[in-house]
Amino acid sequence: MTTTTTKRSRTKPAEVRRDELMDAAQALFMEKGFAATSVAEIVEGAGVAKGTFYTYFQSKDEVLAALRERFIEGFRDRVAGAVDACHGSWMDKLEACAEACVNAYLDEVVLHDLVFHQYQPGNRALKSENPVVTCLVGMLREGEGAGAWRLVTPRLTAVMLFGAFHGAVDEALSRDEAADRASLVGAVVRFWRNALTTAA
Repeated sequence: MTTTTTKRSRTKPAEVRRDELMDAAQALFMEKGFAATSVAEIVEGAGVAKGTFYTYFQSKDEVLAALRERFIEGFRDRVAGAVDACHGSWMDKLEACAEACVNAYLDEVVLHDLVFHQYQPGNRALKSENPVVTCLVGMLREGEGAGAWRLVTPRLTAVMLFGAFHGAVDEALSRDEAADRASLVGAVVRFWRNALTTAA
């Protein structure tokens, strides 16, 4: 029984092994903090040898960067899924997008703060190259093609809409007002709608 279990664990696909290391690191970073967590604790949490860690990551910083990318991809998928599931007008899709952005942020705010506030990128293109912004650009261009709005610079508009939503949620969190999600979503939706109506 033990031999079978050991063999199974050794033959896990690389992506599964990598995810397990990331899951263990994420749990420890959120519990103890990034600085207080050691590689030894991560490998213990994942149930692997220390050498296995270095097969996938060179340092804790690389794990944190990978967690950041995974967070962004999950956020983008959630937003894109909400837009795809909406079969109303383009303004309805915009509202679904805004609501998904607010809820995705608030549902994972602790993880968000870990991967973005601890991670210090040296690249100012981080926001504009964010897959969530790219997803928003795609929706704006499709809506423009359907005649819902006219935009001079879809990418810049997407970056500004993303920044507005992000700032609104941060403001609500700082004032302990994030519990009223409906009001927060409503405020973001109104701002986004007005921004696009003015642009048209």
